[in-house]
Amino acid sequence: MSTTTAPPGRLSALDRYLPVWIGAAMIAGLALGSAWPGVADVLDAVTVGSVSVPIALGLLVMMYPVLAKVRYDELGAVTTDRRLLGASLVLNWLVGPALMFALAWLLLPDLPEYRTGLVVVGLARCIAMVLVWNDLACGDREAAAVLVALNSVFQVVAFGALGWFYLEALPGWLGLETVSAQFSVTAVTVSVLVFLGVPLLAGYLTRRVGERVRGRAWYEERLLPRLGPWALYGLLFTIVMLFALQGDRVTANPADVARIALPLLAYFALMFAAGMVAGHRLGLGYDRTATLAFTASGNNFELAIAVAIGTFGIASGEALAGVVGPLIEVPVLVGLVHVALRTRRLFPTPDPRSSRG
Repeated sequence: MSTTTAPPGRLSALDRYLPVWIGAAMIAGLALGSAWPGVADVLDAVTVGSVSVPIALGLLVMMYPVLAKVRYDELGAVTTDRRLLGASLVLNWLVGPALMFALAWLLLPDLPEYRTGLVVVGLARCIAMVLVWNDLACGDREAAAVLVALNSVFQVVAFGALGWFYLEALPGWLGLETVSAQFSVTAVTVSVLVFLGVPLLAGYLTRRVGERVRGRAWYEERLLPRLGPWALYGLLFTIVMLFALQGDRVTANPADVARIALPLLAYFALMFAAGMVAGHRLGLGYDRTATLAFTASGNNFELAIAVAIGTFGIASGEALAGVVGPLIEVPVLVGLVHVALRTRRLFPTPDPRSSRG
């Protein structure tokens, strides 16, 4: 996502101030929701199925430039890296959901609705914003594309089964309170197709056509720098829309938000650390280790919110927990981008492709 030229391992001048832009976007969204009380109803009415069109547009604009940067002819080298793929599957589909379940029960034992909402967040593995965090941290773009696609397949296949396991089966075995929930396979599939399929196809076609017509040098040196800033614009627009839609619920429940935020903070930090340690131990090099860490840390908040609202209702505590998820995730993972870049010296043989960041 870097929008200006910067030395390898450093953020561009524009990206270094990303926390400032994100803070401004949050304030703008709250101001919009406050100045126009009916904006949430208007934006909520613009949906396709369970997908909010304004948020979908922001995410598509955000993801398209990042996926246009991917060198699709190099994906084969990633798909043969069994260490990376295996570690990603273990972290995303075994460690991540189990960790969120444990943190939710440990830190929210008296708040069952919020606890259930966090479990749902833990099941929704990231297929969107992770591409931005990975690009900012100079991770391996090709690896990120493959891991996000892998997560998407598992999301469609495993989301419902894992929801049953962590909300009904496992709590029952442990003598804890259970929750009966039926998740829509259609909602999960639509989320994957919209938030990954559309920008992935657009990015792939842009590179194929651009390189065929003008060559790789022109494509990467002239076109990509023009597309790059749109990832930031899409991210900020998404944040504005999210806060305009849900900010009033957050500001009306500050104590509850603080309770929900605590396990989320622990989750993001622990998953990121687990990814970085695993990648270092496996000798993946910095670029793929960063990719592993961010794909393990992030969550598909749009899916989590849609599932929580569709299953438990828009006014439910589960839905509020889903809303708080990205509000905590965005600033925390921006901070972890800086942490990741500072760890580069711990990797003695960095992959030269990471200099493309």
